[in-house]
Amino acid sequence: MDFDVIIIGGSYAGLSAALALGRATRKVLIVDSGKPCNRQTPHSHNFLTHDGDKPADISAKAKAEVLKYPTIKFMDGYINQARKVMDGFEVVLGTGEAFSSRKILMATGLKDTLPNIKGFAECWGITIIHCPYCHGYEVKNEKVGLMMNGDHAYEMAKTISLWNSDLTLLTNGKSQLTAAQTEKLTAKSIKIIEEKIVEIAHKNGILENVILSTGEQVTLKALYARSEVSQHQDFDVQLGFGLTDFNTIKYRF
Repeated sequence: MDFDVIIIGGSYAGLSAALALGRATRKVLIVDSGKPCNRQTPHSHNFLTHDGDKPADISAKAKAEVLKYPTIKFMDGYINQARKVMDGFEVVLGTGEAFSSRKILMATGLKDTLPNIKGFAECWGITIIHCPYCHGYEVKNEKVGLMMNGDHAYEMAKTISLWNSDLTLLTNGKSQLTAAQTEKLTAKSIKIIEEKIVEIAHKNGILENVILSTGEQVTLKALYARSEVSQHQDFDVQLGFGLTDFNTIKYRF
């Protein structure tokens, strides 16, 4: 075997695992595509000693610390294939290079599948945000929106209202809220708009207006939204592990 462990994904999780393995004198290969899901996010928060730092700077520092251990190797690249072989695993990179290991550690994270709305992707992680605990402080007391529907929208709207009293819920289609939920949100002065969103007007990722199918424009400082998530590649098929309903890994070898 070429390595004790091959780690697929070299961001925070992969590097953290590599650090522990390197200190255990295990021979480790980290393979990373260089496309973390937070690559557009300008600052990291709720991360002790790194609050406000750029995610890329945190990763770069972590990588430098990990690579001080001589048994750890880092490769920039993309794994096309992974398979179980006798006594271990084999991976094949996009370059055609193949490496074997006794164990594989999956640290790829998840891939965001964003709504097909013009301007949405350019703002994702910058002014279209997903978590008030991660990003809410920076837009507290501002006029913000929430693009969501149904029970999730109801619960999220209640949470966001702790930071923002001027909140607009954009259901992006007919509201799926119950009458009781609608009444409670309205009582909190949360506006509900059911028209379809056709475009996010922005300047370099800084949201300016949400444009509706009626032509109306809703001016917001930030928009909360969620994305669908999936695995970056079909390693679940290649290696035979299961996925949960949220597309996270269910089983391990």
